[in-house]
Amino acid sequence: DKVECVFTLKDLDFGFNTTKKEEIELNYNKICESLNSKSENIIRPRQTHTSNVIRLENEIGICPETLEDVDGIITDKQNKILSLTFADCTPIALYDPKKNLIGNIHSGWRGSLNAIGTNGVKLMNKEYGSKVEDIICILGPTIRKCHFEVDEDVKELFYNKYNYLENINEIITEGRNKEGKKKYNIDTVLLNKTLLKNIGIKEENIIDSCICTACNTDVCHSHRIEKELSGRSTLIMYLK
Repeated sequence: DKVECVFTLKDLDFGFNTTKKEEIELNYNKICESLNSKSENIIRPRQTHTSNVIRLENEIGICPETLEDVDGIITDKQNKILSLTFADCTPIALYDPKKNLIGNIHSGWRGSLNAIGTNGVKLMNKEYGSKVEDIICILGPTIRKCHFEVDEDVKELFYNKYNYLENINEIITEGRNKEGKKKYNIDTVLLNKTLLKNIGIKEENIIDSCICTACNTDVCHSHRIEKELSGRSTLIMYLK
């Protein structure tokens, strides 16, 4: 009753950064009207697959210049609607019910590689004094290991950074594609869960939607499957 958290599906398209501006504004109006909130309170950064998370100050609007290269926002301000967009990347919603504090995180494979989810948790602790054990994490619809197939170069980035993890051979597995070429599948969801637990998030506080965007393109946008034709979903979060 203190926080709203919504992930939109394929009927709505929120575009990539500032593309499709008129359609984006129309769809924000639709979703905000259904939530009995005001679209003028939307705060949406220009996402560029960084690991940058910021504390919201007075920024407002869709892709303002002050929110360039930002892929995560935390705030304790009421009625500030945090919006990030997704088309296979992992949405991570953070909530501290003790401090009444939220975080909205866009974790693409580069963000997952650079632990943007844990960056968000650490910033909540630094800026607001959140205790890690109080924070709830929700992992939204995202591309899953079954479809996140990569070549040796990307596999090496993950393996070289996280080979110390006990479950690294579960996170990264080797296989062959239809042509018989060696490929690797990476479980970025399991990686995010592991990193979150390793910094103290309780296992019972990590809630996984268990939805693969690439397996469900009838209702989810998927850049891996739809390429340049893919739209964008949004994860909206705000404190009431």
